[in-house]
Amino acid sequence: MAEGEKLIPINIEDEMKSAYIDYSMSVIVSRALPDVRDGMKPVHRRVLYGMHELGIRATGSHKKSARIVGEVLGKYHPHGDTSVYDAMVRMAQEWSLRYLLVDGQGNFGSIDGDSPAAMRYTEARMQKISEEMLADIDKDTVDHQLNFDDTLKEPTVLPTRVPGLLINGASGIAVGMATNMPPHNLTEVINGTVAYIEDNDIDIDGLMQHIKAPDFPTGGVIYGYDGVKDAFHTGRGRVVMRAKARFEEVQGRECIIVTEIPYQVNKADMIKKTADLVNDKKIEGISNIRDESDRKGMRIVYILKRDAIPNIVLNTLFKYTALQSSFSVNNIALVKGRPQMLNLKQLIHYFVEHRHEVVVRRTEYLLRKAEERAHILEGLIIASDNIDEVIRLIRASANADEAREVLMKTFELSEIQAKAIVEMRLRQLTGLEQDKLRSEYEELMKTIEDYKDILAKKERRMAIIKEELLEIQSKYGDERRSIIEYAGGDVSITDLIPDEKVVITISHAGYIKRTSLTEYKKQNRGGVGQKASATRNEDFLEYLFVGTNHQYMLFFTQKGKCFWMRVFEIPEGSRTSKGRAIQNLINIEPDDKVKAFICTQDLKDEDYINNHYVIMATKKGQVKKTPLEQYSRPRTNGINAITIKEGDELLEAKLTTGDSQVMLAVKSGKAIRFEEEKTRPMGRNASGVRGITLGHDKDEVIGMVAINDSESDILVVSEGGYGKRSSIEDYRVTNRGGKGVKTINVTEKTGNLVAIKNVTDNDGLMIINKSGIAIRMAVEDLRVMGRATQGVRLIKVKDDDSIAAVAKVMNEDDDVDEDGNPITDSENGTPLDNNEKQTENKE
Repeated sequence: MAEGEKLIPINIEDEMKSAYIDYSMSVIVSRALPDVRDGMKPVHRRVLYGMHELGIRATGSHKKSARIVGEVLGKYHPHGDTSVYDAMVRMAQEWSLRYLLVDGQGNFGSIDGDSPAAMRYTEARMQKISEEMLADIDKDTVDHQLNFDDTLKEPTVLPTRVPGLLINGASGIAVGMATNMPPHNLTEVINGTVAYIEDNDIDIDGLMQHIKAPDFPTGGVIYGYDGVKDAFHTGRGRVVMRAKARFEEVQGRECIIVTEIPYQVNKADMIKKTADLVNDKKIEGISNIRDESDRKGMRIVYILKRDAIPNIVLNTLFKYTALQSSFSVNNIALVKGRPQMLNLKQLIHYFVEHRHEVVVRRTEYLLRKAEERAHILEGLIIASDNIDEVIRLIRASANADEAREVLMKTFELSEIQAKAIVEMRLRQLTGLEQDKLRSEYEELMKTIEDYKDILAKKERRMAIIKEELLEIQSKYGDERRSIIEYAGGDVSITDLIPDEKVVITISHAGYIKRTSLTEYKKQNRGGVGQKASATRNEDFLEYLFVGTNHQYMLFFTQKGKCFWMRVFEIPEGSRTSKGRAIQNLINIEPDDKVKAFICTQDLKDEDYINNHYVIMATKKGQVKKTPLEQYSRPRTNGINAITIKEGDELLEAKLTTGDSQVMLAVKSGKAIRFEEEKTRPMGRNASGVRGITLGHDKDEVIGMVAINDSESDILVVSEGGYGKRSSIEDYRVTNRGGKGVKTINVTEKTGNLVAIKNVTDNDGLMIINKSGIAIRMAVEDLRVMGRATQGVRLIKVKDDDSIAAVAKVMNEDDDVDEDGNPITDSENGTPLDNNEKQTENKE
């Protein structure tokens, strides 16, 4: 041991404790957490201040990044050059920051995780918004502290005019705590801050009227609002983000196109992981993934297999890949040097408090400078009033110091004033210059009064803060990038969609579309018809009915499942387009087929769903009644509507009020009529009871009608284009389960029965054959005749053609009541009666 040294024994536990606490406090305060006032961590603040000191402004030229890093490293930030350069790079990446602070030139990396070029290759300068963060820094607006070697001073915080923490967020891991704050939209944040300035007692819900949700630089969709509410109210919450995706047909293949991905997701990694999941058979239905992103924007294409259902594939991608990810909000920032969890109102409060302090300090500085100048001007004015005496005294003095002393004594001037007079230039003795002195002094006195008024009145200071914020908003405000999807939330899409009447058509191969009813024109009976739809080879239109956009659609499949959709969700198409495959809209099994549809009113209305029933009929003659209430809670994968026995399939489903009569018709030309109450209500899983007894094995039910009044007639149509309208009274009411009575005289010319409808004079008819020819006619043109006749020709059918679908539409003149509401065909609230077509060639 050297002389004069001694050992002091220390408990290692205490030493470790105090050393670790010192280290962790240093990390918390000087490295990992942002300051609540300017939203900056020390390294970001030093980068901007370093650029400010170097004079690298937004309007100047770019300078080498290495030069900036060297400045920051040598003067303020004694850590690795990588830490400074990485921080600067992030401030220049448009996918990292919502509002960029550095304007980079060169390779600053990519959203795929590519590294930026080394700092000797890249160049940078400030963005305009960064200059707003440093505005007034030289007016004693913020405290400065000594740098690491006590040779220079650096600001402890920036006097920012921009609410930096809210608009750009922050993330950092300290010791024992972390922060993760999302970015927000500048326009919204300033609107919220102005609302707070106008009313300090505004609550968080009031602020949320202005600041809706985070706004991420990469756009995307904020899915669900509960996490956002939690984050704003408590400072903690989980914001679920989804990619922005749409369906597109590319070269005949269904594709999912992704144009925006969640914040902080590495695109290349995400695509690679998705490809691995596809290869491992964890995700089904994708045949290829292409990244078609370019300088115009992002475009990731997921090409689907032919039998894949886009909706299911997209939901699977959301579930298993980063197409859906969450941002865990944890608003921890430094308040007066201490870490604190903050809610939305506190974040705004501390920013406004900081701005208030900056405005006070700036005004005090400007007042001080103005008073100093006024003091000098007072001296100069005294001198100019006594200029001859002043010149005489100066000439008589041996040196400048003596001249100063003499002037101070003679005119009672301060040293500063005397010095200014001694240093006066001769040109200031002209009359014009003397007038200038006086007018400058008068202006200065007004300015000083104004500064004093600002310092005396808090409302004036708040008005200045507000005005400066609105100026920032007008310069840098922009539209939201992230869409908010309030999952089942406040904004309803139905408000944006007109409740107009539409024709919904579905082809034999399962293509569905909706078209405005006005696209269809009336024709007289017996016409050849017009082209109704462009179908694929060997496809034909099989179902057609009329509904309104706001109604709910229930789809019933031949396996007895029920699916649910709003009418406006069905893709719109022109009269000649083929529509979209129904499998792409609902998650139906590949070997199942939609057979019946019901259009209902509001499924949330308890009176409505408890007083309505769904009556179903199967090919083999089974019928079943279930309360509509059982179908009011739909699931994405469908729910069971009826248990179908082997060899049978669901054929038809109708909405009734419980006191209707049911008619079933079979292919061989017979029909039965019985009271609905003869079938008791059953649960969704029951298989029903016998409705009609079939005459032979080849016979099958082709349609069902629910009758709510005795005024309507029964219309039957055969394959050969023959139809007949007869009175309901011709069909006597019997018990269910009988063989029925003859409804049309089936001959070789007429062909088998294909459809049965209940009609009135006010109804219109739409008849479509397999080749896609449609004819529209009024029911009033058909006379009522006996039930055993063969009827009249409704549509000319070529030898190799036959009727595919028959549906009822209302006459366009009579289809709305005085209030403009659609007149419905019965009190069950559905302005349509869907059709059914069964032909021998389908078997």
